[in-house]
Amino acid sequence: MASFEDYDEFGNYIGADLEEDEEDEMEQQQFASQPAIQPLEGFDEEEPGHNDEMALMEIDEPVHNAVILHEDKKYYPSASEVYGEEVETLVQEEDAQPLSEPIVAPMKVRKWTVEEKGMPETRYDKGFLLNMTAFPEFVRNVAVVGHLHHGKTALLDMLVFETHKLTWDSDHQTRYTDTHLLSRDRDISIKSCPMSLVLANSYGKSHLVHLIDTPGHVNFVDEVASAIRLADGILLVVDVVEGVMCNTEAIIRHALQEGVKVTLVVNKIDRLILELRIKPADAYYKIKHTIEEVNTFISGINPDPDLRLSPENGNVAFASTDMYWCFTLRSFAQMYADTYGSVDVNAFADRLWGDIYYSREDRKFTRKPADPETSRSFVHFILEPLYKLYSQVLSEETEPLKETLASLGIQLKPVMYKMDVRPLLKVVLDQFFGPSVGLVDMIAEHIPSPVEATRSKVESTYLGPLSSELAHTMQECSPEGSVMVQIAKLYHTTDAQNFRALGRVISGTLRKGMDVKVLGEGYSPEDEEDMAKAVVEDIWISGARYFIPAEEVPAGNLVLLGGVDASISKTATIASPDVEDDLHIFRPIKHMTQSVLKIAIEPIAPSELPKMLAGLRSINKSYPLVATKVEESGEHVVIGTGELYLDCVMHDLRRLFSEIEIKVSDPVTKFAETVLETSALKCYADTPNKKNRLTMIAEPLERGIAEDIETGRVNIRMTAKERGKFFEEKYQWDLLASRSIWAFGPDDSGPNILLDDTLPSQVDKKLLGTVKEHIKQGFQWGAREGPLCDEPMRNVKFRVLDASLAQEPIYRGGGHIVPTARRVCYSSFLMATPRLMEPIYYVEVQAPADCISAVYTVLARRRGHVTQDIPKAGSPLYTVKALIPVIDANGFETDLRTATQGQAFCLQVFDHWSIVPGDPTDTSIKLRPLEPASGQALARDLVLKTRRRKGLGDQISVSKYLDDEFILALSASGHADLLG
Repeated sequence: MASFEDYDEFGNYIGADLEEDEEDEMEQQQFASQPAIQPLEGFDEEEPGHNDEMALMEIDEPVHNAVILHEDKKYYPSASEVYGEEVETLVQEEDAQPLSEPIVAPMKVRKWTVEEKGMPETRYDKGFLLNMTAFPEFVRNVAVVGHLHHGKTALLDMLVFETHKLTWDSDHQTRYTDTHLLSRDRDISIKSCPMSLVLANSYGKSHLVHLIDTPGHVNFVDEVASAIRLADGILLVVDVVEGVMCNTEAIIRHALQEGVKVTLVVNKIDRLILELRIKPADAYYKIKHTIEEVNTFISGINPDPDLRLSPENGNVAFASTDMYWCFTLRSFAQMYADTYGSVDVNAFADRLWGDIYYSREDRKFTRKPADPETSRSFVHFILEPLYKLYSQVLSEETEPLKETLASLGIQLKPVMYKMDVRPLLKVVLDQFFGPSVGLVDMIAEHIPSPVEATRSKVESTYLGPLSSELAHTMQECSPEGSVMVQIAKLYHTTDAQNFRALGRVISGTLRKGMDVKVLGEGYSPEDEEDMAKAVVEDIWISGARYFIPAEEVPAGNLVLLGGVDASISKTATIASPDVEDDLHIFRPIKHMTQSVLKIAIEPIAPSELPKMLAGLRSINKSYPLVATKVEESGEHVVIGTGELYLDCVMHDLRRLFSEIEIKVSDPVTKFAETVLETSALKCYADTPNKKNRLTMIAEPLERGIAEDIETGRVNIRMTAKERGKFFEEKYQWDLLASRSIWAFGPDDSGPNILLDDTLPSQVDKKLLGTVKEHIKQGFQWGAREGPLCDEPMRNVKFRVLDASLAQEPIYRGGGHIVPTARRVCYSSFLMATPRLMEPIYYVEVQAPADCISAVYTVLARRRGHVTQDIPKAGSPLYTVKALIPVIDANGFETDLRTATQGQAFCLQVFDHWSIVPGDPTDTSIKLRPLEPASGQALARDLVLKTRRRKGLGDQISVSKYLDDEFILALSASGHADLLG
């Protein structure tokens, strides 16, 4: 028998194993010890003379003697009795929800950007800022641009601290305009960020400056292009030690193409003192060299002397954004005037740069040094005092510092001298330099106001006729008349559920609650499909981490709009409903680079596909250069500029926009298809009804034409005469050929050309004109998806040689002509020695001299080759410039850092397209699985792998696109080998 110790406190048996008889007996005892749940009718618990066993018997045997089975007994009320008939209840065998999850989840607040809780305190009234929008002559639209880590965000911080009452932290950079959480985690700007500030110049005149802080990493230059589209000028920030880097060059080139004014901030001047520790005279040469680097690059693109940047012109400022000071020659001269009085500021400023020397003995300026010890005026008046201040603070000797500061009229509290070096240096420099009025002077004087700049902006970006009344209103930047707004960028809200549209009001006055037309990039007066109606629900002036609501904003200002984002994907044009005739859009942004790196994605749970698709739509809005598409095989593809770019895209897709787990393929690359020779034969194809025949040949385009089309130097919207002149002068085309260009493909700025080469004596031109659009469509369709592996064509010219067409319009409709035109494009392409093209990255590596050999080794393993390695003037680093195929560049940066113990830093940016070695149609090449292809087998390998991934067959045969009779004729003439 089991004893008392064999049970736990809940009555469960925990003793030794029992025999079968004992188990039965124990079950009876356990059952007997449990109280009856519900006494049955006719049985009284209190009746004397009944022991527990009798009670149990009475429960099991009711008085009416009916047998009730165990499963029919009812001990508890049913769910419907507890919750009611209408409530659906679910009974599960075990907990489906983990214990870590609460049954009733709390309200989740989604917060994906850094924002102020309320309006921060500013040194000017917010109402004054809103009033300033009505005076466009005192408004400036400026993009702050430059290379990675050259100090753009810190420059904005400097201005934020001057205009806002914030506390400076010596240990952490504020990074006020880095509002994206990923930007803060990685210490790198990922998104551009607009911020509007009221800044006073040296005369105390206030200006409303709409600044846009931009990323410096080459992967995010799409954000820079969007910012430059809205701005009238750029502040180019250049690190004085690193000088002009690859991204600096790309930005300068783009800014000059867009026609915006360039001003220069030579930043991190204190690196010359603290890191390189060079003498003031050498520091002057380093600064001068950096400025000349910029000027040399500008003059190489546009030799106009007005574009020259020089401190004496007032369009170059010197700064240390880490310590929040910035000056120009004039603002420094003004400091001398304030301290010593009776100084002609402008005359003194003119003598502070260049080969002008100051003689201490006779206190005069000379063009030639009196002796080798005589220093330049810039060194004597600016660098030497700066060096003295820095060295005395860093030496931590209080008495000499007190004397120096007293001579400058600077008074510090005694307790301040006991601070750490960095905060003390900040306090001293703040007192010495004061607010950065020199920078504001440079912006106000050298960047035009919207009143002056809008005319050229409209001329370069508006696609409509400039003679229309609407165009005149826009050119005048008139606050009266029709509203036209150019939208260049979308920013997600704090909860990432909606988007705010950043745009520039070109004309009219935009009001809250206004009905507007939203025109997408595909809109044209002939095709109004890409147009939606919306209501401007909110208008804000951006303060980076806060937004100032506005009721109305007149022309010339940058604004954030709410409620108009539903139909916008990248850029858009917003017009008031009263604009009916002659309404055109602003040209979509031409980016500095291309998206060439590709990944395929799918949700881990297939049921979450709709969530992923919704997330992809948001990603498409958020990143200007990202492209998303669905392949024939059904896989979803995301295309971006580089590894870091796609990493940020995937972070946003997984966390911000869809909150699901997503599988990602290994990165591959976009390819292009081209030809090397003219088609071996004239290729023709009949329409399915056998009543029309098109004949074409394909041939390669001359080098440079594709780039000219893509950059917009020549476009399809030019008149035939202008286009003819361009091709005739630059590429020596004959006038007839250049005037008979029908289309570019796969779109209006695509790198392929369709040419009408038919003769009026052989072809009825009028009849041909009726099917021109259909042939164009077929050509553009073919150019979008080439026959090798469904990738776009590049550098191919198709010539229509002959066309026999049915007289009756019903027999030559689009359904007949379009697929036939595509088929004849494919066959002529495959007859012209087709080749595969791959994108190539330009790589810029900065590394110390002892790491250069490791850089060469890593590049050689990845089909890369060095084009240049040169020492960086005035620094211990070398710059290695190289080219590497994009498909081999995945993981290159990690590989490089491993090989150099983290001393090398590289940036990769798309440079050009290059032909992959080998014939992609050569079936004699045998490819071994799991072995990398090399040499001449590479093209075949890439094409086959791409075809398999897309769900296409392995066979690439021209006979698939040719008519049977043409194949028979070829076989008869002994040219069957051409069929592949």
